[in-house]
Order: sequence, then C-alpha cells, then structure tokens
Amino acid sequence: MIHVTGAIDAMTRCRHYHSEVDVIAIKFKCCDVYYGCYYCHAEMADHQPIVWPMEEQGAKAILCGSCYAELTIEQYLNSHYKCPVCNVSFNPGCKNHNHLYFE
Repeated sequence: MIHVTGAIDAMTRCRHYHSEVDVIAIKFKCCDVYYGCYYCHAEMADHQPIVWPMEEQGAKAILCGSCYAELTIEQYLNSHYKCPVCNVSFNPGCKNHNHLYFE
C-alpha cells in the first residue's frame, strides 16, 4: 500500500478534506511524496511546493483512495472527477486548487 502523508483513513482523506468524495492524494513534484492535500504538505514538509510542469502531465501523480490506482496528471484532469479505473467520484471542487499542483 502506498503511504499518504496526512491521511486520516485508508481512502486518503485528510483532516482538511474528508468528505465522501475527497478520495485522492497528490504526489508533490518537489519531494515525490503523496500528501492528502496542499495544507498537509505545508504543515508537514520542510520545503516549498513545486507545481508539476505542463510537459510532465504524463507523470503518475494522483492516487485514487478507493482502488489505489496511480493516475497520470492528464488522466486525472480529463477524468470528469471520476476514477477511470473504479468509477468512484472525486471532489469536483478540487479544480479550484489545480493551480497549486499543476501548471
């Protein structure tokens, strides 16, 4: 099982985002570590985050907390907020934070 820093349950939810649809974790470019969210990174990492550049959208950087599939950034951004593997719903409000993770 992949470790998610800041996760409070097996579905990758964290104390900041823990609704039924908050079931993804993001691998941060700067440290190659999955975190529950950007707040978790800010609280637990000893460095500033680096966003994923556009040319690296093929990188596996999203973890589905339901089936544990590692998705590429491109798969996630084109998923319409559903896991392409298990069809679980992701939080559509996450689009408001895309700029914190991806160019």
